[in-house]
Amino acid sequence: MNDRGVVAGPPGPRTGTTFLLAQLGAHAAQRFAERIAELELTPPQTGLLRCVAQRPGQSQQVIAGQLGTTPSRLVALVDGLQQRGLIERRRNPGDRRHYALHLTDAGRRCMASIGQAVRQHEDALCAGLSAAERAQLQALLARLATGQGLATLAHPGYGSLLL
Repeated sequence: MNDRGVVAGPPGPRTGTTFLLAQLGAHAAQRFAERIAELELTPPQTGLLRCVAQRPGQSQQVIAGQLGTTPSRLVALVDGLQQRGLIERRRNPGDRRHYALHLTDAGRRCMASIGQAVRQHEDALCAGLSAAERAQLQALLARLATGQGLATLAHPGYGSLLL
């Protein structure tokens, strides 16, 4: 039994792949949220920072689409990160009706901390695998995600978390 009162051990002979993926996904998401909470961030904030870091200068509307939420729901999240000095809105020179989002210097430092947390999280989650097994698992999961049409910029659950 582990520290959460759950009987730990290998899956039974009838445990399906999708059940194991769901179970591991829920566990991984919860542990990741705990790790980034130490940085005073939530998963939706982290997803937004990642989108802005990977493709600076995009509008809130475009990023909302990438995160799977409406632009109006994204505003509060952007406002909060802007107040913390992690991102900034700049007028889009191509369309002055829209703002382009960019990381600040503090935002880039925050992304470095997030990157470290991600590496620690992945190392902890994959501790029982060799480097070759980790690479194989990554490739297989990427194929499954692509086959299901899942976006790779942000977790599909973030859209419902952006309140």
